[in-house]
Amino acid sequence: MSLETARRVLRIEAEALKELQERLDAGFERAVEVLLACKGRVVVTGMGKSGLIGRKIAATFSSTGTPSLFLHPAEALHGDLGMLLAGDAVLAVSYGGETEEIVALLATMKRLGLPLVTLTGNTRSTLAQASDVVLDTSVREEACSLNLAPTASTTAAMALGDALAIALLERRGFNHEDFAALHPGGRLGKKLLRVRELMHAGEALPSVLPSAKMPDVIYEMSRKGLGMTTVIDASGTLAGIITDGDLRRLMQKRRGAVLELTAEECMSGKPVTIASDEFASAALRLMEQRKITSVVVLDGARRVAGVVHLHDLWTLELF
Repeated sequence: MSLETARRVLRIEAEALKELQERLDAGFERAVEVLLACKGRVVVTGMGKSGLIGRKIAATFSSTGTPSLFLHPAEALHGDLGMLLAGDAVLAVSYGGETEEIVALLATMKRLGLPLVTLTGNTRSTLAQASDVVLDTSVREEACSLNLAPTASTTAAMALGDALAIALLERRGFNHEDFAALHPGGRLGKKLLRVRELMHAGEALPSVLPSAKMPDVIYEMSRKGLGMTTVIDASGTLAGIITDGDLRRLMQKRRGAVLELTAEECMSGKPVTIASDEFASAALRLMEQRKITSVVVLDGARRVAGVVHLHDLWTLELF
């Protein structure tokens, strides 16, 4: 019985989204233009369930490059009207379009000259009539078996809010760098970390000159603890790398004679490298593809900037 109910709810909400998609017209483009032209913040407002959807829309706007805040309409009538400023735009969410607390804000919106975009299921409502752009979020039925609790209608409103946010993101040219700047913490922030933020650099970078004797090379590898060392010439240019695996293979082949060799004679001359401004996830993908545990990081001038190790990426839980 519960499984049947779940399927029915999902079917009704999916159908509501499909009908919403088919109903979209030039009004959506006008809404995007209004919000894009906003010089202040997009102030989202709504009561009850619509208010909860409005909070999510405001959060999505803010995280994708459109400065936004949520204004509770009832609180606005009791002192928070000062949150509305000239230059803002208002996005109202009200399925019936007659929410008293939002209607009561119309005079202030008009006095400040704020454009109003409304998501509503009633395009003939008071809010719709007062709006610069109306987006129809009507649904044939709610998923609630009583056809009362906002379910399909709130799904439609939230999805349309997401559509507006992503359309604005694309129009603003919001990119990975912008997203990373707004998401420094949590799993998203970790995925957007740059290689330069994780690499072993400076004194932590294992490096030897091409002329270094192998005892010194082995000491450097042991001291830095990354299982490898870079071989860098006097100009800072990467000449090659030597790994634990290289050492084992040399020992098997040359035995004790290895200690008489130089780094240049033992190194791999074409190591895998990555740019310092690449994402950490790109470094992980490169290591998986090449079946290696470390990558040399190069700066913009192709000089050695550091080394990023597989263990550094494990701690980010990117797997």
